[in-house]
Amino acid sequence: EPGVVMGTLGYMAPEQVRGKSADARSDIFSFGAILYEMLSGKRAFHGDSAADTMSAILREDPPDLSVTNQNISPGLERIVRHCLEKNPEQRFHSAHDVAFALETLSGLSTPSRLEPSNSTARLQIRRPSRLAAAAALAALAIGLLAGRLIWKAGPASNPTFHRLTFRRGPIQSARFGPDGNTIIYSASWDGAPKPELYSTRVENPESLRLALLEGRIEAISRTGEMLVLSAMRLSIGYAAVGTLSQAPLSGSASRPILEDVASAEWSPDGTSQAVVRAPQWRYRLEYPAGKVLYETTGYISCPRLSPKGDAIAFLDHAVFGDDRGSVAVLDLSGKKKTLSDGWESEHGLAWSPSGQEIWFTASRAGSARSLYAVTTAGHLRTVLTTPAGTVLHDISRDGRVLMDQSNARVGFYGLIAGETKERDLSALEWSNFPRLFDDGKQVVFSEEGESGGAGYSVYLRRLDGSPPVRLGEGNTVAVSPDGKWVLTGQIRTTPATLVMLPTGAGQPKTFPKDSIDRAAAVSFAAFLPDGKRIAFNGHEAGKPTRVFVQDLEGGAARPVTPEGVTGWLVSPDGKLLLTQTPTREFALVPLEGAGAGGGTGGGSPEPIRGLEQTDQPLRWTADGRALFLASSKDKFPARVYRLDLATGRREVWKEFMPGDPTGITSLGPSEISADGKTILFGYSHTLSDLYIAEGLR
Repeated sequence: EPGVVMGTLGYMAPEQVRGKSADARSDIFSFGAILYEMLSGKRAFHGDSAADTMSAILREDPPDLSVTNQNISPGLERIVRHCLEKNPEQRFHSAHDVAFALETLSGLSTPSRLEPSNSTARLQIRRPSRLAAAAALAALAIGLLAGRLIWKAGPASNPTFHRLTFRRGPIQSARFGPDGNTIIYSASWDGAPKPELYSTRVENPESLRLALLEGRIEAISRTGEMLVLSAMRLSIGYAAVGTLSQAPLSGSASRPILEDVASAEWSPDGTSQAVVRAPQWRYRLEYPAGKVLYETTGYISCPRLSPKGDAIAFLDHAVFGDDRGSVAVLDLSGKKKTLSDGWESEHGLAWSPSGQEIWFTASRAGSARSLYAVTTAGHLRTVLTTPAGTVLHDISRDGRVLMDQSNARVGFYGLIAGETKERDLSALEWSNFPRLFDDGKQVVFSEEGESGGAGYSVYLRRLDGSPPVRLGEGNTVAVSPDGKWVLTGQIRTTPATLVMLPTGAGQPKTFPKDSIDRAAAVSFAAFLPDGKRIAFNGHEAGKPTRVFVQDLEGGAARPVTPEGVTGWLVSPDGKLLLTQTPTREFALVPLEGAGAGGGTGGGSPEPIRGLEQTDQPLRWTADGRALFLASSKDKFPARVYRLDLATGRREVWKEFMPGDPTGITSLGPSEISADGKTILFGYSHTLSDLYIAEGLR
């Protein structure tokens, strides 16, 4: 019953101590406490009295394991800490995830040979009886036979790797040609502003640039026809669409065939295509093109038809713009089956030549992206564990694997007021979502990837060169007007929620749970100027995203725009909201009706002269008369524009070009101070090498 405290003192989760509902995540907390004790020899939570112990569970973190046992790896300590999170939403979501993280850390997927020891110390092992030995051998034989029948696996992998590329830059995609020895790939070598198409062969390290074509190779039919995506437009994160064209293998001519395409694949006979289309950024999988089999509020990547053409495997990302997700398969009637879920950093998928497995590259709990295989029955196994990020591109009919090894990072440069040269303000490997304080002297941002552990970490950094300070977990979305709070999106919860983290002393503040999913708040959330309310993008189950306003003191969130109309910016006086309609038109909506007890905004949308669909508004000027904005049309150099709201006239406010653009896959302004004197430019940087792997099983 609520309010009844039950459990073993010292091992109870905080919600048990408080007498609240307990679930599987409470067991994970208890497991973490026991694991901590096994590793350190001391209890994680212990006091002189029962009250002291319960208080420690609620308010204190146990000492670092490295203090009690210096042989503990940082990765293992991170797993224990993740089990012992006070907030159950921030723990591992299942024991399966814990087991996977531990297995990945221990390297169980990569067997090693144990050499005999020369030490004089010996373990005294009791010699088993003949009956016991016979039983053990019989069990082992049955297990091996069952394993071979279930998996039909070949001999253990002893792979070899053949490098195909030798230039500096990122590789976007690669495919085997019909003969299995020709490879077509897309890359931006040596600072090229757009990806270009190249052809190479296994026996020759030289690459030939294809004539007249630039873009991303999607598929090659058995008759040598290519599908290429070009003129890509980016929305959020990894969500991007472009124009799909068809061209011969020589690349001598191309013919546009579809718009708003995110990815594509040929049917096995080369007569039709499976495409992921996203008109108005609503993702759907079509096969053949025009027949919708599956639609999602998130996004879809890597659709691949089975060798028989009777099923489509793909990566299903539940959160728009976030590369977490699952591996799924559709039959031709549109029936979906999820084969494996809970993955991070999903990129790359292909069927095995037999059609019995789907191979893909992804990661778990902040580990490096590796290669896995799953059957259509859901049996998962590790194919290859690597120390660096791996992306699977294709598998030939004879089982050779086309993959790349990449060194990637995300960060942001700062052009600080009064300084003449930019500074890299990134912290670790994946610094994004930077948000400036109103005084222009501090910035908060999120850190993810391996350095962010199993999720996203929020850091605060002063622009005077001080080291960053970790505030907590989540995606940064807004800073309060007084600079005392950072609004973060907790997109790993279901539904996604918002949490306020203090920038100084204090405890995080959460909002009451309701039916609104706040995952889209990473694209827009803002404190209103009074500091007492927030506006954010969110949606209810099965409904389009819209803008809500919520009082910080409590009460239900209230919609202030029609469904499908999303937010971008709040004016300095809090009276206007810059929105975007489902047709991607920008408009100003009054916010007078968004106060206490208010419903939707109090007026009709007002179009903005001079603001284009490809623009990305950054901030209102302090006087409210103009907007600072970026354009998705720009790449090198990156530009900030100033748009006068009264006249619709725009001017280039600032241009920026890094000293060495090699490896820069994206560059653009992400934040600007109200006076326009401090600007943050986000960037993505990747260096890739393409390989053929033989012998993977």
